[in-house]
Amino acid sequence: MAFSTAYPHVFSPLQIGPITAKNRIQFSPLVCNMVGPAGEVTQDFIDWIDLQAATGAGVVTIGATPVDVRSGADYYAELNVTDDVFCTGLVRLADTAHIHGAKLSVELLHAGRGADPQLLQLPEALSASSIPLPDRPRYVKEMDHHDIDHIVECYVDCAKRLQRCRFDMVLIHAAHSNLLAQFLSPVTNHRTDWYGGSFENRARFPLAVLAAVREAVGPNMAIDMRISGNEHVPGGMEIEEVIAFIKLAQEYIDIVHVSAGWITDQHAQFFTMPPYYRPRGVNVPLARAVKDDPDIRIPVTTVGSIKTLEHAERIIAEGSADQIAMARALLCDPELIRKSYRGAPETVRPCLRCWGCADTYGAYTTCAINPALGKTGRYRSVVPAQIKKRAVVVGGGVAGMMAARTLKDRGHEVVLFEQTPRLGGLLNEISSLSFKEDQREYLEWVTRTTLHSGVDIRFGVKATADVIRAENPDLLFIATGSTLLTPPIPGIDKPHVANVLDVDNGRVVAGERVVVCGGGVSGLECALELALEGRTVTVVDMVPVAAFAADFSGITRSCLLQLLADHQVELIGGSRVVQFTDDGVEIEDHDWRHRVLAADTCVTAFGTVADAALVEELSGLLPDVFVVGDAAKPSNIKAANNAAYCLAAIA
Repeated sequence: MAFSTAYPHVFSPLQIGPITAKNRIQFSPLVCNMVGPAGEVTQDFIDWIDLQAATGAGVVTIGATPVDVRSGADYYAELNVTDDVFCTGLVRLADTAHIHGAKLSVELLHAGRGADPQLLQLPEALSASSIPLPDRPRYVKEMDHHDIDHIVECYVDCAKRLQRCRFDMVLIHAAHSNLLAQFLSPVTNHRTDWYGGSFENRARFPLAVLAAVREAVGPNMAIDMRISGNEHVPGGMEIEEVIAFIKLAQEYIDIVHVSAGWITDQHAQFFTMPPYYRPRGVNVPLARAVKDDPDIRIPVTTVGSIKTLEHAERIIAEGSADQIAMARALLCDPELIRKSYRGAPETVRPCLRCWGCADTYGAYTTCAINPALGKTGRYRSVVPAQIKKRAVVVGGGVAGMMAARTLKDRGHEVVLFEQTPRLGGLLNEISSLSFKEDQREYLEWVTRTTLHSGVDIRFGVKATADVIRAENPDLLFIATGSTLLTPPIPGIDKPHVANVLDVDNGRVVAGERVVVCGGGVSGLECALELALEGRTVTVVDMVPVAAFAADFSGITRSCLLQLLADHQVELIGGSRVVQFTDDGVEIEDHDWRHRVLAADTCVTAFGTVADAALVEELSGLLPDVFVVGDAAKPSNIKAANNAAYCLAAIA
């Protein structure tokens, strides 16, 4: 296969102080939940670093690592680098990364007032000023000079330990309203001493940390710094002041990683961790502003929804950044770099930007469309079957395609029955909204990949019991999906009442006033699309508003709810639909009070339901029958892929 010459900038080496990265891709920092209870390195974590380095990224950066676990941890499953007892594991991490030619870094942080209350071991959280956050420690201490000196020493101690453990670089986290950013920002720094007030004073503590770390590690270890190019909060740091700080910081650092936003603010978070509602490369203009300043003499990294090497190449070629930080795209397809280099970028599994990988409190990092990610043992990769079998898969939706491909990869003979003329199932319908470009890319990839997988796909065939028996299968996977639930509500057949898929796909054009009945993901996203088009929209559901879209990925759900609020979509919880009237929707709340919500169009989004009778009929055909996807329980793409993969991996 011919290697691609389409990415000359991406594949050129990058000098970062004393180290040379083999290319311009950084595996962006993230927490994977694979350390031990005390933050110690486990074999799973070593395997995780092995996976990251094996992608071919020039730099791998371990995410969110507190310099003081007593006061600065923001997440319970973070690596611990605060004591020599952890050094053996840390050395193994560095050696594992180096086998693949990657440079290993770690993101050192102190969460300040953003510390997790359950992990805080002090009576008070520490910050520049005593300004608590909702759902974070109630008591926040304005750090005195002893506290400041102690935290500086914590950064120094951790950096020196990492240097001894063969790490190539440390990333000092001064972004996203962590502690250093809390000192930098006038929103969170109300001090009146020499660490507050003027820009020079607000910069004093972060610069002290950088200077002390540089003195401690000397010239032979690289230092990175992450900073928000714009905090995106009223009164927060903007790019001009950020550039002024970088000019001071570059005396001590070798590269600057320009992100954006606050992790603790609903609006600003969506620049820090942009979901699919936000543009790709949303933070690139901030990196470009830093690059364009003639007094900035260090390389610049950009981050935020950069999914492809094509996009990365354009960013570097146009002079907007020197290095591209990616995480989700590399988790989704760890072969992204190699596939692109080999001239086959179309084979890369495209990330959904759904943040299913980060919605893992209490669990390991996983991916909605790469179900092998994070798994161990026989689920870590597809293992050839010792006994080859004949398998029938009924249904060519998300779960059916995953099951069929996995079974085929194991060496089984696979027949897939799909009674419609195309693969994709409900994904063809739910991917139509304007902000679902990532789902449409996945739909195109997954159908093309399945068609070329070698599976015997038979379209237009209804898989009855007789049809299945005629194949004499050893295995049967039932992936018949689900259909829209249409409850027997009076008036549901009125002409101004339409189901959510008909509205989403333009088969029904909604009026100016719309009531969406259903507070799940489909109802809320339909409401957002209608609001973006200028309609007045209300969403009603029996559950409380706090439970709307409750099973959605946390980060993406937060963004969705915030966008609905920004576009004046009214959310009404605790109310059931009594009937559809000529004027709109009659609802009843928990106190049995009735009212009519006026509407030109009513949209039903009551969820989906599997055909239980069909599943029951087919389940008794042979001993080894597996029900996957919505046929088992209506859910989402991640659940469908995960169940289908795991069952096919052992069948």
